[in-house]
Amino acid sequence: MDILTEVLDAWKSAVDAHDPERVAAVFTEDAIFQGLHPYSVGRNGVAAYYDSQPLGMTADYRIVETRRLAEDVVLGYAAVDFGFPDRPTLSVHLSVIVRKAGDRWLIAHYQVSRL
Repeated sequence: MDILTEVLDAWKSAVDAHDPERVAAVFTEDAIFQGLHPYSVGRNGVAAYYDSQPLGMTADYRIVETRRLAEDVVLGYAAVDFGFPDRPTLSVHLSVIVRKAGDRWLIAHYQVSRL
């Protein structure tokens, strides 16, 4: 869980700061990214997605489950609340696969669901 917490804390910090490039840096170069809009592959798509989000949006998460799939791969499932200054909170479910890349853990797969 420490690995997933470290990665999601970095993601949350960048989301809360509305820093799309820093959000994208938490992902692998070839990450599969599925937010609430059509999917993309790679950091450019991640940056574009978060750049389109409203200023003041924040992310609060709670890890629900983790599984170590291999020494360098972790699966995570989290509940996430995206807060907005001008509308109700959006609660979603997030599945991620994080992979060790050199000395860092990065998100290789990200999928959000409202269900």
